[in-house]
Amino acid sequence: MCGRYVLKSAPRRILEQFGIADGRGETSRSEEWRPRFNLAPGQFAPVLRSDPAGPCLDMLRWGLVPAWAHDESFAQRTVNARGETASRLPAFRAAFKARRCIVPADGFYEWQYVQGSPHKQPWYISRRDGELLAFAGLWEHWQPRGRPEALRTFTIITTEASAWMQPVHARMPAILDAAGVQAWLDGATPPETLQGLLAPAPEDALQRHPVGRAVGNPRNDSPELPEAVEPDVSAS
Repeated sequence: MCGRYVLKSAPRRILEQFGIADGRGETSRSEEWRPRFNLAPGQFAPVLRSDPAGPCLDMLRWGLVPAWAHDESFAQRTVNARGETASRLPAFRAAFKARRCIVPADGFYEWQYVQGSPHKQPWYISRRDGELLAFAGLWEHWQPRGRPEALRTFTIITTEASAWMQPVHARMPAILDAAGVQAWLDGATPPETLQGLLAPAPEDALQRHPVGRAVGNPRNDSPELPEAVEPDVSAS
């Protein structure tokens, strides 16, 4: 799964890396953005999505709420969507067909079980070249009666971990390259092509190091959280 990630890059850098024209990143929540070092479900984050005028950057809340959901608590079960089943499950299939998005990140955390230790060892994973990661995602809008505007939410798609990642965790976010980003956002991309994009990232593209257990508390959000520490005994 992916339950915590880092996005310290400014919106302008996101727009530049993904080739979005200036002015396509303005949202009602854009003024609320600040660098985040421990983004958690239920919080708002910048997400790239397509609308009739082309890709844009919007602030959406993490935890997808389908249009037919009775209340917002549905989001607690939809922080992630499994790539193997997202196109079929009722919570995700409409978004998989028509509301795909990209979740930009500087890196993400995963927790490793350490034999003989009462604690899991958290790891920070990022791109070797320092560029932003592009997670495949889905977004939805939910508007109950009496609410003046729709709540827009997103989920991060996960896939089986690569051999490089498996010692840390069995699953990882589906990470797209530049061509994959374009295909994922293109409404004309065939379903079979979309499914093929949800594969582990090339192992030589990523790097990882152990971090402190403070990342386990979503109230902690400081620049030192992604910094390397000595791992627990036996973690590797």
